[in-house]
Amino acid sequence: MSTPAFTIEDLKRILLEGAGAEEGVDLDGDILDTEFEALGYESLALLETGGRIEREYGITLDDSALTDATTPSRLIAVVNEHLAAAAKTAA
Repeated sequence: MSTPAFTIEDLKRILLEGAGAEEGVDLDGDILDTEFEALGYESLALLETGGRIEREYGITLDDSALTDATTPSRLIAVVNEHLAAAAKTAA
């Protein structure tokens, strides 16, 4: 059984559902290594995003994981690590 993967498309959808997008920010561009702050997402928006990810994917992300993940690529990696760990414990 393969581990569910969290992708950039999943993150974009959750960001838009939870916090919308700043005017002039193009989430369709290459944003993987762009700081969330530069994309217009402050800590409160990221906490909301983390909560949505937790509910949708059934994992728990601690606050430090969210604050340390300053770019989309880092957050995707953290979520996928948690998903893999959850899959291992469920197996």
